[in-house]
Amino acid sequence: MADLRKKLSTNVAGNFFVDSTCINCDTCRQLAPAAFRETGEYSAVYHQPEAEPELQDAWRALIACPVGSIGTVKKDKLNLQQAMASFPLHLEAGVFYNGFNSEKSFGANSYFIRHREGNWLIDSPRYVSHLVEAFERMGGIRYIFLSHEDDVADAARYAGHFKATRIIHEEDAEAMPESEWLVRGNEPVVATSHVQFIPVPGHTAGSLALLYDQRFLFTGDHLWWDRDEHGLDVPSVRVWDEEQLRNSTTRLLHHAFEWVLPGHGERIHLSPAGMKEEVHRLLRRRFKVSQQSVA
Repeated sequence: MADLRKKLSTNVAGNFFVDSTCINCDTCRQLAPAAFRETGEYSAVYHQPEAEPELQDAWRALIACPVGSIGTVKKDKLNLQQAMASFPLHLEAGVFYNGFNSEKSFGANSYFIRHREGNWLIDSPRYVSHLVEAFERMGGIRYIFLSHEDDVADAARYAGHFKATRIIHEEDAEAMPESEWLVRGNEPVVATSHVQFIPVPGHTAGSLALLYDQRFLFTGDHLWWDRDEHGLDVPSVRVWDEEQLRNSTTRLLHHAFEWVLPGHGERIHLSPAGMKEEVHRLLRRRFKVSQQSVA
């Protein structure tokens, strides 16, 4: 829980605050951009939410914070319970953002797909009873897809509880050596009639994306929406191989999708044509690759 004695001086006066245990993971800024902003090495409250939906967003950010750095001066059990009840947060077509981000993965986002042929957990949130019960109500977890070695968090506990099959690329398998399904090589893998695994080495040797229903691309730490650039972005630090990163990004042009759902960074929903143009823009800006050369 956040400690009022450690409240950062960069917070504006009011009920919500961030304390000095913040790890600057960006979770709160994604969930409640009207309230939280990056200030130096931390997040801080730059605008106190006063009405819906800003209040609900701020309470969700408080719950999702992986290190409990967000607090309120006045306790409000009702609003806290309502915000908690909203997780997993439905995005569209049976795809959910889980909340309860884990410090073990530096606050990475995780997701849940509800599907009649078996549900999927995409990377891992904290292991908390609220999510366990929510997943049970929705039919449990059949598969746990791990995008790369950094974001496994509590996947082993979820796998044990739900008897789920864990999936990871063999190049990153040391992070979850008991995984039941190892993806090999750099070619896309058709996993089910609705799911395809797309190797995207670059950030790590075994980075994977998951494409669901030709609409939802779960990208781990490979690709996200950058609010400052107003466009897609890829890692510029902690990159295993720059050339592989460029090639992996270029190969995404072979796939149609409408959503980018990352581990770190903003999610974004565009038309398939709009998404393809944004990938082209990223390749030009980040790698100096012309659109003609990848047409």
